[in-house]
Amino acid sequence: MPEQALYLKWRPTTFDDVVGQEHIVRTLRNALKAGRIRHAYLFSGPRGTGKTTMARLLAKAVNCHDPEPNNRPCNQCPACIAVNEGRYLDLIEIDAATHTGVDDVRDLREKIAFSPGEGQYKIYIIDEVHRFSGSAFDALLKTLEEPPEHAIFVLATTEIDKVPATIKSRCLQFEFRRLSLLEATDRLQEIVDAEGLKYEREALEIIARYGTGSMRDSISLLDQIITDPDEAITTALAQKVLGSAGSQATRALVETILAQDTAAGLRIINEAVDGGADPRQFGQQVVEHLRSVLIAQTAGVEMLEASQEDKALYTEQSQHIDRAMLVQAIRAFNDAINNYRGGWQPQLTLELALMDSVRPLEETYVSAAPVVARTAPAAASQAERPAPISDANAVVAATAIQAQWINVLKAMYRYNKQSPSVMENFRVQRVEGGIVYLATDNVIFYERVNPFPEKKQIVERALTDVFKTELKVQIVLIAQDGGDEQPTSDDPLLSEAFKRGGKIRQTDDDAPETTDDED
Repeated sequence: MPEQALYLKWRPTTFDDVVGQEHIVRTLRNALKAGRIRHAYLFSGPRGTGKTTMARLLAKAVNCHDPEPNNRPCNQCPACIAVNEGRYLDLIEIDAATHTGVDDVRDLREKIAFSPGEGQYKIYIIDEVHRFSGSAFDALLKTLEEPPEHAIFVLATTEIDKVPATIKSRCLQFEFRRLSLLEATDRLQEIVDAEGLKYEREALEIIARYGTGSMRDSISLLDQIITDPDEAITTALAQKVLGSAGSQATRALVETILAQDTAAGLRIINEAVDGGADPRQFGQQVVEHLRSVLIAQTAGVEMLEASQEDKALYTEQSQHIDRAMLVQAIRAFNDAINNYRGGWQPQLTLELALMDSVRPLEETYVSAAPVVARTAPAAASQAERPAPISDANAVVAATAIQAQWINVLKAMYRYNKQSPSVMENFRVQRVEGGIVYLATDNVIFYERVNPFPEKKQIVERALTDVFKTELKVQIVLIAQDGGDEQPTSDDPLLSEAFKRGGKIRQTDDDAPETTDDED
């Protein structure tokens, strides 16, 4: 007789064995203790998180003969033993994937009227209930509205959004969550300890990570690795069987992205794939690492489940990459994973993702908007102009805005594709409080922006995106010889007077008055 699969052998038989779903266990136990059993439950969540297992535990508990509710299910009474052995007649499991029609539900409705043959309740577990057709849901709805007192329904689904609201409203809903890396690793360790296997804790962490929060998937991967009970479960073995590239290769590739070293990155990708690493798995490792760097940069490493050594690495790397570049790299590798189809060059998608990741933002920007090809020369020419005037209680320093001006132009492109080609001719003159003064010595560019509030709003939105704080913009026209700032006004009449040489003269009562030297 073939040996039982580990995920079946180690399926929880009591509520205490359940990992990661304590919030559901507590509620169900309290309901059993108070005798408040509902007629319909809806369990939703990712695959392998314990929905069907919890349904079976509930089926055992409601029919358990143990007089103490806290001991249910006891796994010792005839009802519990029958459920464990798969021969309990009052537990009916239906796979909605193969019983999708209305006739299947009608057949269920006809049989549900019969009283339980062995226990107090007849339990119906409908797995993947979202696969029901619309007419099948309609037929089920009538049963859920007026169920027999001896019937309990447990509906399980991985796609809760496909379950009609009318069904949801008649069920007590529980949402199962993915297991954390620590929870999954600890459970795997309990299993290998009980099986008497030799192992490395890091290898179990790799297996749990590949399980992506699914306990069943993690145990199945462990079963896949255990080919010889006398062979230790090492990190190298886990990486070889699972097709992972190893943490060193992942870290090295991320370092090449930070250093913008395309050649070194390509070598690492090809060495990893040639060494047996699965491209999709390798890409997932890179995305996970980059995501950890992003979280360390934005929210702090405390949010991460990682060793102190890894947290220190994420923190250090987060200080050497611009956030926009980091997001660009994550998107590139995530797209590579989602679009991976294998082929005769399996590493190609990762190579292209690397190229997109190390490509400077201004280059990416130019490819999307050729009109901004002059951004870099404009930035260089601006550097030759006079330094910005000192700030006055500035929310953001003028030098900081000038240093990030290329990123501001890139942000503008998202709102209007023509704005960057105009605004690259402006420089940050000064910042007063939350007002950024942008100056140009070109009247044409000045006239293309200043009279139009909506264009200034685009610049303001881009500044807010880059610096995460609200900033306002004031447009300034300066003399071409770098002399005094020329007077400007949003009023078209005053603006025209200023362009013709008009000046502001203060009268005795301090009221401004314009004069026109050409009149």
